[in-house]
Amino acid sequence: MRKLSTAGLTTAIAGVLLLSSCASYTGQTSAPDDPNRTRNNALIGAGIGAVAGLLSGSDATERRQRALVGAGVGGLAGGAVGAYQDRQEAELRRQTQGTGIQVDREGDVIKLNLPDGVTFDFGKADLKSQFYPALNNVARTLSEYDQTIVEISGHTDSVGSDAVNQRLSEQRANAVGNYLIGQGLLRQRFEIVGFGKTRPIADNSTEQGRAANRRVEVRVVPLQS
Repeated sequence: MRKLSTAGLTTAIAGVLLLSSCASYTGQTSAPDDPNRTRNNALIGAGIGAVAGLLSGSDATERRQRALVGAGVGGLAGGAVGAYQDRQEAELRRQTQGTGIQVDREGDVIKLNLPDGVTFDFGKADLKSQFYPALNNVARTLSEYDQTIVEISGHTDSVGSDAVNQRLSEQRANAVGNYLIGQGLLRQRFEIVGFGKTRPIADNSTEQGRAANRRVEVRVVPLQS
């Protein structure tokens, strides 16, 4: 078995402590009392198990899964995953109907597509206030179905420099992630990243295609024990 260096262990512990410290984050709007707030505090005391989980995963999602399980957040048994995600998908579809959010399914992963036009003003990273209710509904569902990891990625079209697009994609992903966390969700459940213009889903040579590429995606991944 590979031995862990002191420096590596220190870095892992520091990372877990940083994630735990983020649990007290408050978002852009107030939210009703949520039972997850109590679990936020409980996770701070579970650092040892979380560190052990972080050290044994082979990629970011697996490490986060192992960290949450190690910190005492129960995972789903293999046979229960599909039914759990079926119920969550149905609830997300109901909660987001008419909001502009697109709900898709890829195996056991639920994917939400938040189009640029309904979420942000052009070239901006501040959430539109009229989109708060839609995100509140998403947050309530993610709180109810808490045995999941939430991967948020920001994307842009190809107009502008690589640096500007990368920064904007990161800022938008963080805006969505921080808002959801502010509604009482565990920070430890989240992976947030910006991909700039590198992952288009449509043709950037047309306005319609560019609009489709300007998006934030939320992938809801089951936490398996």
